[in-house]
Amino acid sequence: MITDIRLAGQQLAAPRFDTPKKLISWMGAIQAQDYAMARWAVGIRLKSATARSVGEAFSRGEILRTHVMRPTWHLVAAEDIRWMLKLSARRIRSANESLAKGRQLELTEQLHYRCDRLLEKMLGGNRNLTKQQIGEELNRQGIAADTPRLTRLLMRAETEAVVCSGPFSGGKQTYALLEERVPPVPELHPDEALAKLATAYFRSHSPASLQDFVWWSGLTVTEAQQAIGSIKELLVEEHFEGQAFWVFAACRKTENRDLIQLLPPFDEYLVSYKDRTPVIPEKHHSKAFNRWGTFYPVILYGGQIIGNWSKVKKKEGLTVTVSFFDKRSKCPLKLLQEVEKQYRKFVDGYVPD
Repeated sequence: MITDIRLAGQQLAAPRFDTPKKLISWMGAIQAQDYAMARWAVGIRLKSATARSVGEAFSRGEILRTHVMRPTWHLVAAEDIRWMLKLSARRIRSANESLAKGRQLELTEQLHYRCDRLLEKMLGGNRNLTKQQIGEELNRQGIAADTPRLTRLLMRAETEAVVCSGPFSGGKQTYALLEERVPPVPELHPDEALAKLATAYFRSHSPASLQDFVWWSGLTVTEAQQAIGSIKELLVEEHFEGQAFWVFAACRKTENRDLIQLLPPFDEYLVSYKDRTPVIPEKHHSKAFNRWGTFYPVILYGGQIIGNWSKVKKKEGLTVTVSFFDKRSKCPLKLLQEVEKQYRKFVDGYVPD
């Protein structure tokens, strides 16, 4: 079954890795709109982890949170950031420009150049500043930097490999200079980068179609076909319910029908595929994600998405509430209580420094 292979490849069943860096390198990238929930997406895929241990890997710069592949936040392994940016920067810049025009923001190439040079100056010497602090400094330098403009300016600077995420400060993410944050690595030829991206995706997300890979990677269809063609010897074409999928030949699979997890919003198990019907019936799609691209926390059981969950903070501590798409769902209460306990243990009141 599709889900048997995906559960193993996505490290949701019998995780193989013990560090965030190794896991994210295996996955290629993990979508990360909500940093706290992105930590949980990493944690449930590791042999053992806490919010603190994942946060410490982030603070050390082993993993980064930045805009890459698509114009959205992702966690990536530090050593992968440069070659991944070279594949996706042009498309992210184009999307960023469209978003700016949609808000009637006048952001010229000269302005971006000036902003990048100011960022290099204010962050040089391994300084880390929050978005608010950067905005205040740009305003002092005569660059209007309200939230909409600052968001576009910083995203552009990310695509230029000027800035990346720094450690947290006062509970807020900072920015750092990429050249100071990430040690240099050998540059990849574009063909090598395409092959590396395809390898990461299909070893961790199989079975997946060409359209799934195009959606996840942000590549054009032609680029995605080239990438798949470059690793054809690593893939096997299989058909499930009449649809063609590429499967990583060396993939594992699991038959753990009792596997249950509380998946965070925007989890790779759902968001990384164009077609989500293999794991959730179309009639329930609106309960897991909306038409504008927002994904909700969902319950995974036996490879299928069967309900929603949410965290609730009470005086006695963090609790979890659940609801099921189908009232006849036979998810064992004992297993559900165990994963709720796992989540509470993972969080354990941790707040980034």
